[in-house]
Formats: sequence, structure tokens, C-alpha cells
Amino acid sequence: MNSIRSFCVSHGVHRYVPSLQSLSVGSCAAARARFISNSAKNNRDYPQVHTNRIPNRILKLQHPTSNFCSSSAEMRSCWSCGSPAQLFFCSACKIIQPPNHGATYFQILNCDQTFAVDVPELQRRYLELQRSLHPDNFSLKSPTEQEYSEKQSALVNKAYRTLQKPVPRAVYMLQLHGVRLQEGTDATADPNFLLEVMETNEKLAESRSPEEVDDIGQAVRETLKDLTEQMNTALNKGDLQSARELLARMKYFANLEEKVKEKLTENL
Repeated sequence: MNSIRSFCVSHGVHRYVPSLQSLSVGSCAAARARFISNSAKNNRDYPQVHTNRIPNRILKLQHPTSNFCSSSAEMRSCWSCGSPAQLFFCSACKIIQPPNHGATYFQILNCDQTFAVDVPELQRRYLELQRSLHPDNFSLKSPTEQEYSEKQSALVNKAYRTLQKPVPRAVYMLQLHGVRLQEGTDATADPNFLLEVMETNEKLAESRSPEEVDDIGQAVRETLKDLTEQMNTALNKGDLQSARELLARMKYFANLEEKVKEKLTENL
């Protein structure tokens, strides 16, 4: 679990695949070919998922989403009074506790370990925790309590940012299932898919009105929604191979969605 957290700390969740805007409008066939051949070298925003070294027994999991609620987090003893302590506070003296690095982000935010997470409920829980854990609430407490408040608040932030959006949530869940992730892109991405992404990017660059951008954005959102539903199905079945392939597509369309937003901002 420490390795999972190290990844999330260093990569965050706001990173996307590299921009395709550098490909100018009306790029010729040679530019298209270069885009495809170089895509495996230039994309370093998300780690590559390697399933070729994963044993078959974990590529197909029987119960990938079974009972990882907050109650399953290991009970600890309070650092101050020794009584049983929960994730954030001691049940007896109510003093704040250090972060539990054995807890998953789902446990931290007290939600089921599923890709189809209830985002509004996730946000509600996040705000509730931050109201309790924010360092401003501990300004008159001991240095130890202030330190734990800062660490707990930062951990809750990371957990929320990771689970809030589909792409980082999928990356995190694949890691929980033991899929090795490392820097790089998806070298096996379908060239036809990469051309589809490039053509969409060119249409966006050529668009001259908010209406045109909206149309492109709608198509991108529909594709991303469909990919998200497929990802949920794959993870529920424990089909990590399909999840890996879907993640590659989701990364590109999440990037396109951000570029649509930027384009609309430019046209204001």
C-alpha cells in the first residue's frame, strides 16, 4: 500500500496525456504517421499499465469489489491514551490520530470500493472530514496534534482528488488489484484509435464558433461516458486486461475534454 500512496502523492490526479495542440491544422499524412509512431515516446502523464507480467490468476478476479468499507480498516491504539482509535480520532479521548497508511482511499472517505462511486456523496464526506481535520481547528493544540492535523487533511485531499474523477480512480483501482504501473504511454495503442483522437483534435483546432466547440465537446463527453461505463463493468468482473485497454482510451478523451473547456474559455 505504501507504493500505491507514493504514486498518488507524486502524480496527483490532475495530470493528463500530453497535448495534441502542437499538431497544426491540416497536418499532412506524414504528420499523422509521426503522431502515431511518437505517441509511445511523448506521453508521460499517466503510468503505463503492464499486464503481460501479471499472473493469469489476478487478471480475472472473482470478487474485486468485496467489502472494503471504512469499518474494515485495522483498529489501532490511541497514541495519547492507548484506547481503541478509529481512522481520525480516538474513540475515548477524541484526540486526533496520525494517518493510517494501511487504509485505502475508499476507506478514508467511507465509501464502497467500486468504480461507480457516488460522487456527490464523496464530496459530502470530503467536506465533512475537512471541517473536522482542518489545521485551523488545531492552532491552539499541541505540536503533535497540529502535525497530525496537517497530515490527515492532506491525505483526505489526495484521496478525494484521486476518487473524484474517472481516470485517476481507474488508475488507483488497478493499482489496488496489483497491476504494475510505471511511467510511459500505452505502446500498444491502436493506430486507428490514435488517428481518431488526432482528427478530433484537428476539428477542435479548426473550430471558429462556440457552437462548433460545443458539438465536439458533446461527442467527447458521450464517448468518455461510454468508456466509463465499460470500465465499471470490466472492474466489476475483475477483467483487468480490458480495464487496461479502456484506461488508455479514457486518458486521451479526458485530455480532449479539458481542451474543449480551454477552447470555450478562449472564445469568451
